[in-house]
Amino acid sequence: MEAEIVLPLWLFLLLAALAVLAALDRFLIPSTRWFLRRRINRVLEEIGTRLDIEIRPVQLTKRQVLIDRLIYDPDVIEAVRRYARQNDMPLDVAQKKAVSYAREIVPSFNAYLYFRFGYWAAKKVARVLYRVRVGLLEEDRFAEIDPDSTVVFVMNHRSNMDYILVAFLAAERTTLSYAVGEWARIWPLQTLIRAMGAFFVRRHSSDNPLYRRVLERYIRMATAEGVCQAVFPEGRLSRDGRLQPPKLGLLDYMLREFDPAKDRDIVFIPVGINYDRTLEDRSLLRELDPEAERKSRWFVIRTVFGFVQHSFFLMLLGRWERYGTAGVNFGTPLSMRDYCRRHGVDFHRLEKPERFAEVKMLSETLMKRIEQVIPVLPVALVATVLLDTGGDAMDLTEIERRAGQILLSMKAAGAPVFQTPRSTLHRVIAGAVHTLHLRRVLSRDEDRYRAAPAQTHLLRYYANAVVHWRGEDPGSEDVTPLAPPEPPGSGI
Repeated sequence: MEAEIVLPLWLFLLLAALAVLAALDRFLIPSTRWFLRRRINRVLEEIGTRLDIEIRPVQLTKRQVLIDRLIYDPDVIEAVRRYARQNDMPLDVAQKKAVSYAREIVPSFNAYLYFRFGYWAAKKVARVLYRVRVGLLEEDRFAEIDPDSTVVFVMNHRSNMDYILVAFLAAERTTLSYAVGEWARIWPLQTLIRAMGAFFVRRHSSDNPLYRRVLERYIRMATAEGVCQAVFPEGRLSRDGRLQPPKLGLLDYMLREFDPAKDRDIVFIPVGINYDRTLEDRSLLRELDPEAERKSRWFVIRTVFGFVQHSFFLMLLGRWERYGTAGVNFGTPLSMRDYCRRHGVDFHRLEKPERFAEVKMLSETLMKRIEQVIPVLPVALVATVLLDTGGDAMDLTEIERRAGQILLSMKAAGAPVFQTPRSTLHRVIAGAVHTLHLRRVLSRDEDRYRAAPAQTHLLRYYANAVVHWRGEDPGSEDVTPLAPPEPPGSGI
């Protein structure tokens, strides 16, 4: 017996979609997961033989498990109850807020993506834009670090390129978990960043105790489990080229429960970064001028797209020039067990005021160590020379002579200067002058150069990176109003 069944088109499409989903769930998705898991395991086996600091089990744990572990942490549960009472809201509403914060913070590390795509992309981008120069810490010092310890790279923050540069340079030794600001919370960038092991931090979170508690417990969990991290103590990009006063929040989260007698050691490695050209330099300086017109987000996107398009066009024509040197120096590691023993400090036994005082002292020590390893690069050197002369025109020979004198004095003071034979110093300085001239920072009259009056603030930005080696402030009559530095506090 045959009968004809007539279905509306919308119902047929719905049934077809459900059938496809069922096929995916039963057959295709499990086999795809098996294939991807097999590839990831191969990557883990390969890199496990060459990493000095191995990938920790918590980094390979499913993200949802970490979120649940964070949400049901006793301190977070107590914070949820307190938040609900203070804001007169139902407990389940406060709990949902905590869950949303945990989902926002917790990364989803993917080893295959990190080493097969992230490392490759970071390496290509860094080497296309810059000549990368590295001053690695001594191998014996690195070998002395307990492989079971938690390694934290602390570094100055000059550019968003810092994330790419240090991740690429450290990838042969370890994976890095960064604290990334809210600027990157856009799709699909945030998914990629989480897969690379980074976690998001809200810059202005001091007025939300529940968010602070969730963030604190995640950082403490990652630190206790030995996850290698990278932290910018300044908290944000330097606007004027100088090191900024450190923010104490992240360091305090790492140390407030640290017991040197029982916990795994925490080892801080200072990292100094400098560039012959910082991609965001003019935008950063613009933020210091309260009278400057604020640009819209669309203007920023359009400008970035135009910059990338122009650079790509120059590459096609064979006229592309890299932005000079990007220098990275790794300083001497600082073990917290040794530090606590030498200073008689036990962070987990201190009340908040005393603990913050000790964290501030530690952060100042770390910032001093970072300052001591910031590379002295050619553009910073030429900028210092030009500011010293107060706008006088000089030929290339005079610039080289003055730069050589400053270089020798900095080297005698212990500065990490770029190593170059005397025969090539002329070429290095000429390259820095050429870079500044192309950017219209310098004007040229026949064979003599002088600083363009409207660009003095840009020269100061680059000279400020190494001004601490001079014991003075070159060209102090800067016309650009500078915002006062933020005082150290408990912010992130």
